[in-house]
Amino acid sequence: MNIRFVSSNKHKLEEVTAILAPVGVKVIPTAIKIEELQTNDVRKLVQDKLIKAFHEIGRPLFVEHTGLYIEGLNGLPAGLTQIFWDSLLADRFTEVVSNLSSPRLIAKTVIGYCDGKLVHYFDGEIPGHVPKEPRGNRNFQWDCVFIPVGENQTFAELGSKKNEISMRRKALDKFAAFLTRGTSA
Repeated sequence: MNIRFVSSNKHKLEEVTAILAPVGVKVIPTAIKIEELQTNDVRKLVQDKLIKAFHEIGRPLFVEHTGLYIEGLNGLPAGLTQIFWDSLLADRFTEVVSNLSSPRLIAKTVIGYCDGKLVHYFDGEIPGHVPKEPRGNRNFQWDCVFIPVGENQTFAELGSKKNEISMRRKALDKFAAFLTRGTSA
């Protein structure tokens, strides 16, 4: 089965492809620029991005958004994670979060899929915490500052093991199960 994934992020594309390929889903990269709705409501953000992408392409496709929900910031930045991250980057991010009442957070992925008739959502999340300083490769946004519960390393340090346990993996597993059931995909 072939399916379009709208994203210009090469790291996300690599992860999505690696996770979906073993279940027979071939990802067709579709790098169109979609102006994202700025909101902390990730479901609204994904829905808006999905509808805009579908109007432009006119074929079944999926989008995703992954956000951080920081306990010490009452669940923010959520849908505004990219703006938050771009403003702070790794060192300042860890400094800010380590000075909060709690460095705990949840990383959550929401996938939106439009088959041309209906919109479907698939969520995955994983709790974790922020280390005192960034660790590992800094190429993929906040992977260097997120340590999943049960691990001693950041996502950046975990390498390919990240794809076995991540929030994106959990959401993609639900999405793949939906697709492989033969549902109107």
